Amino acid sequence: MLEGASRTYGSSEARIAALDGVSLRIAEGAFACIVGASGSGKSTCLNVIGGLDSVSAGSYRFGGSEVSRLDAAGRARLRRQVGFVFQSFNLLPRMSALENVELPLVYRGVARAARRDAAMAALARMGLEDRAYHRPSQLSGGQQQRVAIARAIVTRPRLLLADEPTGNLDTKLTGEILSLLRELNRELGMTVVMSTHDRSLIAEGDQLVEFRDGRIVGHVR
Repeated sequence: MLEGASRTYGSSEARIAALDGVSLRIAEGAFACIVGASGSGKSTCLNVIGGLDSVSAGSYRFGGSEVSRLDAAGRARLRRQVGFVFQSFNLLPRMSALENVELPLVYRGVARAARRDAAMAALARMGLEDRAYHRPSQLSGGQQQRVAIARAIVTRPRLLLADEPTGNLDTKLTGEILSLLRELNRELGMTVVMSTHDRSLIAEGDQLVEFRDGRIVGHVR
């Protein structure tokens, strides 16, 4: 939950308020859409929610904890409960799809056999088991994004943050990715928060928030 949360960069005349007094509560198990133009503050909001950035003022609570009071270890534990999907996929080009999906488990010290099984299961959920040993350059844009989603969910996070996940995809692939996100939300009970500038996508959300100039200007539902 964000309460009066602000995130500023710079100082004096160069000061920029990426978030400006934002209060937002996202229900557990919801599929929430944050809509707004580029520079509206929606990506900063997702970064704060995921523990990649911090508020300059106000409050952010996650799972009952005030995040600003967490030490480095506490913030790392928070991030372990969150999966991230980005517009640009962020796959490592020299690794196979399977190896990319395994990475979060490598960082956690999961044994090789166990992490391989988990990564293959995540790819199978995305319909990509037959592409497990392909590198990103051998995959379509939609397939790369599905690999990125598999990587985000391989640790079974409580919260999935998707920042413009369909921004690089055509209409057909956009529909496929949205269906997958909705499936994760419904079947796994995963809370999903998706940002988008495309207002045609907001029908997917149970909860819809509109951002402009770092502020919430509307709660549509």
